[in-house]
Amino acid sequence: LLEEDMFDPKNPMKKFYELKAKAKHGSPLDRGSADRYYGRPRDPHYWPMGTYKGIKIDEDQMTPMEIAEYDFGYANETDRKEW
Repeated sequence: LLEEDMFDPKNPMKKFYELKAKAKHGSPLDRGSADRYYGRPRDPHYWPMGTYKGIKIDEDQMTPMEIAEYDFGYANETDRKEW
């Protein structure tokens, strides 16, 4: 994603759900959204080969843009898991 792809000033939530639908499983946006959905604390990371496959990339190994994607997913996820 490019930074400008993450923001639509006219309708930010529409843009979030469009991007979320296209996000690859394990991507920074996907993991940020999932962490928020399940009530987990903010912990930027992603899985390049898919969720829980291959090597997990932690925040200290992420680019600023990857961290921004994670934070975008975390900040914009409005649904929550009901336990």
